[in-house]
Order: sequence, then C-alpha cells, then structure tokens
Amino acid sequence: MAGKKLVIRVQSPDGTKRIDVLPSTTLYKFFPMVAETCQVPLDGFELFNTRDKAQKLKRSSKVTVKSSKWKNGEMLYLVLCKSPTDSPNNENNEEAAAAPPEPSAVQEDEVDRILAKEDGKIIRERDEQLCRHGANAKCVHCLPLEPYDEKYLQERDPPIKHLSFHSYLRKLTGGVDKGKFAFLENPSCKIKPGCTEHSPWPEGICTKCQPSAITLDRQTFRHVDNVMFENPGMFDKFLDYWRKTGKQRIGYLYGNYEVHKDVPLGIRARVLAIYEPPQNATCDCLELLEDPKSDVVDYIAQSLGLVRVGWIFTDLVADDLTKGTVKHVRNLDSHFLSAEECIMAAELQVQHPNPCRLSADGTFGSKFVTCIVTGDSTNQIHTEAYQVSNQCMSLVRDDCLIPTKDASELGYIKESTNEQYVPDVFYSQTDSYGNKNKSLARPLPVEFLLVDVPSAFALESVHTFNPSTSKDPFLIENRSDIGDIQDVNALAKYMRQFSEDQVYEALMDFHLLVYLASMDAYPLRDHMDPLLAALKTNDHETVQAWTTGVGWSTVKHFMDAHDGIPHSAGSSSAINSGGSWTCNQCTYINALSRNTCEICDGPMG
Repeated sequence: MAGKKLVIRVQSPDGTKRIDVLPSTTLYKFFPMVAETCQVPLDGFELFNTRDKAQKLKRSSKVTVKSSKWKNGEMLYLVLCKSPTDSPNNENNEEAAAAPPEPSAVQEDEVDRILAKEDGKIIRERDEQLCRHGANAKCVHCLPLEPYDEKYLQERDPPIKHLSFHSYLRKLTGGVDKGKFAFLENPSCKIKPGCTEHSPWPEGICTKCQPSAITLDRQTFRHVDNVMFENPGMFDKFLDYWRKTGKQRIGYLYGNYEVHKDVPLGIRARVLAIYEPPQNATCDCLELLEDPKSDVVDYIAQSLGLVRVGWIFTDLVADDLTKGTVKHVRNLDSHFLSAEECIMAAELQVQHPNPCRLSADGTFGSKFVTCIVTGDSTNQIHTEAYQVSNQCMSLVRDDCLIPTKDASELGYIKESTNEQYVPDVFYSQTDSYGNKNKSLARPLPVEFLLVDVPSAFALESVHTFNPSTSKDPFLIENRSDIGDIQDVNALAKYMRQFSEDQVYEALMDFHLLVYLASMDAYPLRDHMDPLLAALKTNDHETVQAWTTGVGWSTVKHFMDAHDGIPHSAGSSSAINSGGSWTCNQCTYINALSRNTCEICDGPMG
C-alpha cells in the first residue's frame, strides 16, 4: 500500500492536469513534475491548496505528499507569475506568464456588488392552517426559501422560467462545500496553443490541445431578468421611422442595470434612451454601417452614468392600415430569432462581457439584451427580448456557427478545415416516449441557444430625458432620408420652445447632447464635462451657469446669425463683455485688438 501512487490534480489556466506521485515524494521533487506536466517554467508558477489562495505551498525537501495529508484525487491550484528568467522580448514567455485576474481585482458592475451582499432568502409568512407554533418561531411551512427553490419559481404567476444569475451562483456556492469547487468557465472551441508534442494543425493534434466536444443544453439561468422601457415616448419615436417609410430600424439601448424585486436576486435593464446608428434599411433587411460618432455617444452615456444595455430592431409587416395592425410573423411555426440574428446577438454580447469574480477569465456571459419589435398573436405591435446562451457566445466568438441559406430558424456548425479545427457539437432532444436522442448540430435549431427575457414599459412613466413632455424633442440622428436633419436650423427651432429659465429641460435631451458634442461647425465635446456632470446630478444652477460660458455662447450666436432671432435659452453676456466682437459673416468671436476676422478676414462691424 505504501508504494501505491496517488493521482494529484492541478488546475491551471490551461485546464486540469493529472500527476501520478508516490506518497513519499517530497514537494521539492513534486514541483518539477508540475512544471513538466503543465509546461510552465519551474520558477514561473505558484501552487495553492485552496482556490482562494489562502494556503501557499512551498518547495521543501522536508515535506512529502503523505505528510501534506493529500488524498487520491486531491485538487491543487496553479497560478502563473512572472518568471525572473523570462526575456521581456519573448512573446511566448509573456503569454505563459499571464495569470488569470485575481477575484479581488475584477471590477464587477454595481448591481452585482449590491446583490452579492444581499441574503436572497424568500421570506414566507406564518401559515395559519399548517403552522402550530407561536409568532416568534419557525417551522418547515414558514421557513425562508432559497432563491433557487424550483417549486416557488414555478408557482409564481407567471412562472419564472430561468434562475437569476445570482440565484444560480448561490446554488453553486451553497451546500456542504460552500462553493469550494464552484468554477465558472467560458467554453473554448479553439486548439490550445503551444503544444510541443506534435506538428501544428492540420498535421497533428492530441488530447492535451484538442478542444472537448460540446453538448448544447438549454441554459437554466439568465444574466438579465427583465427589460423595462421607462416611458413609451422613446419607443414611439423609434417606431416613427417605420411608420413613415415602411423600412425596418436598428437602435442601441442606453440605460443602467438595477435590482429587480419581482425575481429573487434578479437584475433589470432599465432603458432611458435609444440611439440610432448609421444604417442601410429596407422593408426586410438591415445593414449596420460604420459609426463615426460611436466614441462620442459612449462618452455622453458614460458621463451621464449610462451604459449600452442592449440593441433593438423592428420586424414589422403592415396587415391592415386602417386598423393599424401588423402581421404575426414570429411564432412557434416559424422562428422567434433567426440564425443570423442569433449570431449578431452573440457578437454584441461578446463585445459587452459580464465581469465576474468566479471566472478564471474575469468575465462570464453578458448582460447585453436583444429586443425585437414585432407583431403578437393579436396583430398588435409589442416587444420581445432575448439573450443567447454562453455556449452560443463561445461558438460565435470562435467562428464555429454560421446560418443556413434555406431555413432561417436553423444554424450550422462548420466542419474542420486545414485552417481551422472545429470540435463536434451535439444537441439532445426528448422524443414522445421520453427518450433523449443526441444529434450532431448540422443543422442546429437555434432555440437551443435562446434565453427569453420579459420586457415591458414602466407602470408609471419616468422621463429622465425630455422632461418637458409638452415640447417637441430634438431630431433623432441619421434620419436624413425622411427629412430629419440635425443642423443649426433644427437646433435653433428646438431651442425657441424654451424660455431662459428652462435651460435644464432644453439640454436634457440625449440626441441633442450627442449633436452638440459632434456638430460640424463648433463641436462642444471639450466644453461639456461640467454640463454632463450637472445633468447627471440634476444641478440646475450649474447648468444655467454653463450656458454663460464661451462654448454655449458661441453656439447661441450661430443660431442668432442663422435665423436672425435672439434665443432666450441661456445668456450671451460672455460675448458682449470681456473685450470681443462677433464677425457678421462667419460668427467667429474675435478679440477687440483685431480689426478683421481671424477666420474669414471679414471687417469688424
């Protein structure tokens, strides 16, 4: 028995390795065995007994496997570190020394930090018929339930189909081991690089570098449990383009994530604004174009405390123009989301990963949602929301999933070529007899990749942007084909609606702020930090003071020169005082020491 070898498992960023050792092996000899098996430099890693890195192992000749009280199947955790012998110019060494992020170093979203501190238990009141105890006692009929209790979720009206992500985490980290073996891993469909035992693909492949086959399962949890548009006004403005042209439309949803009280430990995406990027649209096709204002939009959103929470597109076909009905085209007999739309949704989710401290990569899945405006079973316009599963994200990220030509509801897993190895992907179906049949995903029904998310409008409308609902909002960007052109004329017309004491209401328009930061004549991005900070905190006085600055005063003079009507929204004292004059030809503000305009050489006066 003393000579029987033990299997010690070592978990590293490249996967779990197995090492056969004798109980009498010292840690001084064990460390080189780990370095050889995991193919890392001997001085380029550290070993720990626990995942939280509380017990670091030292390479000692006095400590053996037996004295460490390791059992057969013991799990150790390898963390890469910078090897002192590594060359700074050696890219392979730098890649090998790249360690996964520390759990404490992962900056999770604020809503995740809030939910991580909550108890999450489902409180139950005392049952007068079943409970036989006093008011200060508890029994099995009134004890709080765990947030992942299946019976409770199914008894809700309507039933909750998926666990919230934090309920799923509580389920993983619960039990006797308290989550010691809980580990979230993003699947990979690529060959692991750096294998030296054979020639590169397609000449060779082995079990160490070959990605595992994937069996697609319906995801039991979702990262977002509800999508809420805070008012129907923004939704109607988005639909106006289809009503006027019959063409479909795409937009990005900007808002924030908050706690959703209707689902245990749930998360809700609150939508405050819809930005419409440049696009080519027809009645049945949409093409996104490169957006030169993308950085400006993200800057405005970030300054206001917003993030891009999803995207929305229309799929509307008019049924009866006199009744205003639309056709019900997405249903069980056709599809809910086509393969192309699934791939697009997965690409966007990959671009917006969800920070997670339990993942070796520092990210796991995504909170990015997909919203579709289409017809329901009563031929009325409604919104559906979805996410694609984490497995779908991995398939799209590694370029394994493509759409089919003849059936929009089917995807197809690519076959391996000399340029790319693609692992086998299967999905299982249950037949009428209750038997599970596993099939190769060529083709693949995309419903295995979908997670549906409820969506609705707020019960009480809130207008974060455009608080003056009686005023016309500023024109929406990229709608020049229907005559909506954002220019100084449109800006002057919009500002004429507001009096001098309504500057806050006038400037609290997402589309207006994007235009001001990127306008051709005089972009205000460099002047907008104080304004955006004031709008974020609802500081009316600071907003009023900002309009007396040079930036807004210059824009105001553009509007005055364009239509010849003084605009009362904001003061112009900064122009008339301080020793300056305005050119009548180009409206540039010049110092009094100049007799001609610095820009166009026009005369003063």
